[in-house]
Amino acid sequence: MDEETRYEAVASRDARFDGAFFFAVETTGIYCRPSCPAVTPKRKNVRFYPTAAAAQGHGFRACRRCRPDAVPGSAEWNVRADVVGRAMRMIGDGIVDREGVPGLAGRLGYSARQVQRQLTAELGAGPVALARAQRAHTARVLLQTTGLPVTEIAFAAGFASVRQFNDTIRQIYARTPSALRAESGTGTGTGARAVAGAGTRTLTRAPDPAPALSPDAACRTDLPRLTGIPLRLAHRGPYAAREVFDLLAREALPHTEEVTGAPGARTYRRTLRLPHGPGFVSVDEARPAGDPRDARARSGWLEARIHLTELRDLTTAVQRLRRLFDLDADPYAVDERLGADPRLAPLVAARPGLRSPGAAEPEEYALRALVGHAAAGRLVERYGEPVDRPCGRLDRLFPEPAALRDDPVAGPLAAALADGTVRLDPGADRDEAERALLTVPGVTRGTAALIRMRALGDPDVAPEGEGDDEAWRPWRSYATRHLRLRAEDTGHRVHDTVHPGTVHPGLVHPGPDSV
Repeated sequence: MDEETRYEAVASRDARFDGAFFFAVETTGIYCRPSCPAVTPKRKNVRFYPTAAAAQGHGFRACRRCRPDAVPGSAEWNVRADVVGRAMRMIGDGIVDREGVPGLAGRLGYSARQVQRQLTAELGAGPVALARAQRAHTARVLLQTTGLPVTEIAFAAGFASVRQFNDTIRQIYARTPSALRAESGTGTGTGARAVAGAGTRTLTRAPDPAPALSPDAACRTDLPRLTGIPLRLAHRGPYAAREVFDLLAREALPHTEEVTGAPGARTYRRTLRLPHGPGFVSVDEARPAGDPRDARARSGWLEARIHLTELRDLTTAVQRLRRLFDLDADPYAVDERLGADPRLAPLVAARPGLRSPGAAEPEEYALRALVGHAAAGRLVERYGEPVDRPCGRLDRLFPEPAALRDDPVAGPLAAALADGTVRLDPGADRDEAERALLTVPGVTRGTAALIRMRALGDPDVAPEGEGDDEAWRPWRSYATRHLRLRAEDTGHRVHDTVHPGTVHPGLVHPGPDSV
């Protein structure tokens, strides 16, 4: 997209491009999202940037009116398999905060200098600047949704010192941390709502309050030491929530996850294994557009609440939810490409905004895809790690791969995951991961494809046995979802993504409803 096309998007306030790029106004020193409702600036005063970090690096402050840090992330990072795309996914997962730039570079297989050069050349900001922008957004949500002391928030967000925290907040938001907190309207931030976007894993206060999620009452009672943070997980365009929650309900494993409530008003809840301790998350289903009880289906977010042992895990937890619910997708681009094919056009029209869900815990999903739902439940019963303070019926974490080495079916894959032979982290090379998976006993091509689609979040996995699908690139995973849902609607089974292998007696493999 050239700059003139970007300016046309700004002039028309086209929300489809929110998160794809940012624009800054030289005369005001402010940067915005393309759909900012303010008066369109003159073209000669506008500069364009691929990331919020790049705009901040050039001295621009976030617009108070359009809140550019509340936009969903660019779908480009999910599509791209090169070093820049992989780096962006890993930075979003908090790798730079936990391991520094050398850790990021090592995982990518490049030197720190090479990573710095490639990111700066393409994104206008290096890994430190991108992580810094993310830390600032994390600090903002903690300021506006908790009553924690500012000092604790500074370190929880990943800043090395309070001075660095204060300087960064002033530079990005043109306010002190105290002033930023006061915008929540409570003086302490307690009870404020929040919006979580991605790309830079953005987190901001929402303009209006929303009711608390009732299934979290048990968490608040049973987990007095865990911090419950209310969030709104932003998405672009239409979002087919019903199909996502239907899938999650079918896949839910007792003790680790559950879906409660009636269709249209369900809540998904699960445990998470996070770098600094266990966490619990819950996400509300948006009701269909036109439902008089709730207008959220058209408002661009899903309500969520996150309970953490350590606040430092907030960024990682948000990003895992975004991958699970496929919130950074571009439904406009997906539907346009797939809808051009006569075979898919009626399916796309029937389900606009269909998502291809990912996985909250990639290694967990890979093991579940291999052994099947029933056997995965038995693994949780036998090897699941109890949490110190259960949250209602959620009382265990899915077992780590190392704990499953001796299992007759899961063992080979578990060992490969534990020793690093198979890598499924956000920055993993998808082609290399698939090749490594195929060397593991018991992993078929169908299983590897399913793991690539869900655990690695690849939007372009080809459905098997569906003929010429090159026209569907780079969105073949979404075509797979449409085809399998059609099969469910008509009561027919399509060619299974997962093929039966040597399994425990009575084990059930994921079928068409597992994609």
